[in-house]
Amino acid sequence: MFNEKFFEVLKYDGVVSIVTWGNEEPSITNTWNSYLQIKDENRILIPAAGFTRAEKDINVNNKVKVALGSKEIMGNNNYQGTGFALEGTGKFLTSGEDFDFMREKFPFLTRVFEITVTSAKQLL
Repeated sequence: MFNEKFFEVLKYDGVVSIVTWGNEEPSITNTWNSYLQIKDENRILIPAAGFTRAEKDINVNNKVKVALGSKEIMGNNNYQGTGFALEGTGKFLTSGEDFDFMREKFPFLTRVFEITVTSAKQLL
């Protein structure tokens, strides 16, 4: 699911924007590239300390869109910088092996936001 360029982007810190929507307008939650932990071939784990609106949305509609990138990585057509658009489903974890793994890395978290990616497209 994730290509080599995607993993290169994660080596540099940048903003990750996560879009969720329930019955109200879409909302955007931000985090950092360095917080994303890739599990398996299509799962991303993110430490969540806030994410209250995202969790409210996910309880109604589990669809998620994510945008991330880095200006440090050469993109398509030899332009400096590249980014990715991801789509998938999300859920919040409050216990279990993945929660414990994340709690060791990020002691501030209250939950783990798990995204199962169904589409990953390089934009730039």
